[in-house]
Amino acid sequence: MSGPRFSLLIRGADLADGTGAPLTAGQVGVTGGRLRVLPPDAPVRADRVLDLPGCVVAPGFIDAHTHSDLTTLDGTGDAAAHGAVLQGVTVEICGNCGSSAFPAPYPDFGAFARAHAEGGRANHLASLVGHGTLRGSVVGHDARAATAGELAAMCEVLDRALADGAAGLSTGLIYTPGSYADTAEVTALAAVAAAHRKPYVTHLRDEMSGVEAALEEAVRIARDSGAPLHVSHHKTAGRDGWGGTERTLPRLHALRAEGMDVTCDVYPYTAGSTGLAAMLPPWAHDGGPRRLLERLRDAGQRERMRAAIADGVPGWENTVGNGGWDRISVAGAARHPELQGRTVADIASARGADAIDVVAELLLAEEGDVTIISHSMREDDVRRVLAAPFAMIGSDGVPKPGLPHPRWAGTFARVLGHYGRELGLLALPEAVHKMTGATAARFGLTGRGVLRDGGHADLVVFDPAVIADRATFTEPLLAPSGVRLVAVAGEVVVEDGETTSARPGRVIPC
Repeated sequence: MSGPRFSLLIRGADLADGTGAPLTAGQVGVTGGRLRVLPPDAPVRADRVLDLPGCVVAPGFIDAHTHSDLTTLDGTGDAAAHGAVLQGVTVEICGNCGSSAFPAPYPDFGAFARAHAEGGRANHLASLVGHGTLRGSVVGHDARAATAGELAAMCEVLDRALADGAAGLSTGLIYTPGSYADTAEVTALAAVAAAHRKPYVTHLRDEMSGVEAALEEAVRIARDSGAPLHVSHHKTAGRDGWGGTERTLPRLHALRAEGMDVTCDVYPYTAGSTGLAAMLPPWAHDGGPRRLLERLRDAGQRERMRAAIADGVPGWENTVGNGGWDRISVAGAARHPELQGRTVADIASARGADAIDVVAELLLAEEGDVTIISHSMREDDVRRVLAAPFAMIGSDGVPKPGLPHPRWAGTFARVLGHYGRELGLLALPEAVHKMTGATAARFGLTGRGVLRDGGHADLVVFDPAVIADRATFTEPLLAPSGVRLVAVAGEVVVEDGETTSARPGRVIPC
C-alpha cells in the first residue's frame, strides 16, 4: 500500500472540523503529534487503525473557563483531575475570575509551567493572569486604592507574564482583593494586555441586579484600554436579575456590530459555585483571610454581616440577598462531610440557629475553605446565552474535594447531548465550534481548535447518538457516556471512558 504512515488513523467517522462547517467524510491521521486530514478513500498505512462508523471526530474541546490551576499539583486526586479530559477537553484555560497560580504561589509563568511538567498531566493547560492574585502580591489585601508605584509594579509583573505566554488578564470584581480596585486601575492593567494583543477576561462586578451597569464598566475598560473583551460565564442571576439576558445579549450584539471585539463563555446549568466566604460583604474581607476569621469570631461583626445581607451594600452583588440561604448548599467542607449537599438554611433550621452563625462557625472550623453551590439562575437565560453566536463553552469547573458542581465533569457532554441532540438548541457543528475553534481563536491557541493538516493532534471522538452527561449534584464526577477516544499531542489519554497512563499534557503558551 502506498501513501503516508501514521501512528494512529481514525476512519469511518464524520469530521466536525471546529469551524462550524457541516460534517464531512474523511480520515484523520496522527504522526509526530500532528494531524493530517485525508479523503475517506485515500490509501493509508498506520500502526493503529480505528474504524468508528457513526462517530464524530472533532478537535479536542477547549474549556474556556476553569479553576483547575493546581488540580494535578495539590493532591486532589485523579477522579477530580480527570473530570475534564474524560469529556474530551484537551486544553483547560485557568487563571480565571482574578485568581491565578502566579505571581503566587508560583513566582512566574515559567515556574508554574515547570511544576506541571514535573507532575505530569493528561491534557494541556493555558493560564490567564489573575488580577486579584496580582494585586494581593503587590498591594496586599487591604480595602484601598493602589498607589501609582504599586500600579506600575503590577503592570510590570503582568507585562512579563504575558510576554512569557500567559493568555491574558482576568478579573473577578466580586472577589476581594480585586473588588477593591476602581475602573481606572483595571483599565491600566488591561492596556498592558492590549499591548500584547491579549484579551481582558472579566467576571463582572455584578451578575445580578446590577449586571447591566457592570457590563458597561467592562465595555469602558475595553474601549479605553484597547483590549479585546471576554465576559466570563455570562449570566443574569438572582431574583432581580432573572430575564436580564433579554437586555445584555442585544447590547453585546450591538457592540459587535459596531466593531468591538467582545465575546463570552457560558456553562449549561442554572447553578453556580464559589467559596462560602464570598457570600459575605466586601468590608468583612478587608485585610485578608486572617482578618475575616477574626471578624467571624466577633458577635458584633456577625450582626453587621447579617444586616449587610438584609439591607445590601452599595456596589456589592449580595448573592444571598438576591436569593436566600435556601439556595446555597455546601459543596466542600473537608472536616464536615456530613454537611455536604445540604443547604445553609436546612443546616440552620436543624440546629435552631441563625444562618450567619452557621456560616461563621463553619468557616472558622474549616479555616475559611468551604465551597458552595448557588442555585441562582433561570433556564431561559442559560439557553439564550448558549445560543448566542459569540458565546463559547466554559465549565467554570472548581475541582475540589467533596461534592463539586457537576459542570466540571458534565459541561461539554451536556451541551452536545441535552441542549444539542435533545432540545435542538444548537446544531452539532455549531456546538463543536463553540467548544473548539471559537475558543482557540479567542485565546490565541495557534494550531488548535480545528481539524487541519499540520495542526496539533488534540482530538476527541464521540458518538453523537448517545453522548450525554451523567454527573449530578450527588454524584458530581461521573464520566459522560459516548466519548470513545481522546488524544492529546497524538497520544491516547482516554479510551472508551477510561483514562490511560499517558501524560503528554503541558502548560502551553499563548
